[in-house]
Amino acid sequence: MNYLFGEFFGTVVLLIFGAGVVANVLLKGSKAEGSGWLVITAGWAFAVIMGIASSVATGGQGDLNPAVTLAKTLIGVYTFSEAVAIMGVQVAGAIVGSAVVWLAFLPHWELTEDKGAKLGIFCTAPAVRNTPANLLCEIIATIMLIVPVFALTSKAVAVPAGMVPYMVGILIWGIGLSLGGPTGYAINPARDLGPRIAHAILPIAGKGGSDWGYAWIPVVGPFIGGVCAYYIALAAGILK
Repeated sequence: MNYLFGEFFGTVVLLIFGAGVVANVLLKGSKAEGSGWLVITAGWAFAVIMGIASSVATGGQGDLNPAVTLAKTLIGVYTFSEAVAIMGVQVAGAIVGSAVVWLAFLPHWELTEDKGAKLGIFCTAPAVRNTPANLLCEIIATIMLIVPVFALTSKAVAVPAGMVPYMVGILIWGIGLSLGGPTGYAINPARDLGPRIAHAILPIAGKGGSDWGYAWIPVVGPFIGGVCAYYIALAAGILK
């Protein structure tokens, strides 16, 4: 069962750093207030590195992402029941990690009037609300996460195991810089759903709604992207 704790713990770390950098940039009175998109994308890249390392060090595989877990299930790494359990603890870890961020910035929620900014610390929202386009963007961005991850861990590339977290961190940074603008690049159902649940249940000062009407897109899109990534990597010869 260590692998379940590892996935839970790694996802907690992922969200403390990831949601934390967004809070740092968006909340009133933070010393990093207004520092912008480049800081957010860099912070999420570092969050992934630290999350993967923390997961692996505590017995997990460093998936931190149900879409990645699904793709790995398709190649036979997990059984279906193992995958479902892993996905569950990933969502739970994301709830806990984002709740820690709420505590870390406790005085700043009341100072911040913008309800959308508060929600944006926990979960994603589209720049232009267009359901088909938003779903397509999440699918494409997730494909561009998982196909390169398969490539980085393939025998042909032969990245040393200890370097994989750093390479994936660079990949996440690249996705944020290149494809992140339309939807905020959730590319991870747990990363979006868990914190959205936390936003709904925590007593956050002056919060608005949790935008449940949009919430299915950053869940369904990455799952579709994970399946597509598997078949693309198979067709391209990355998976052999």
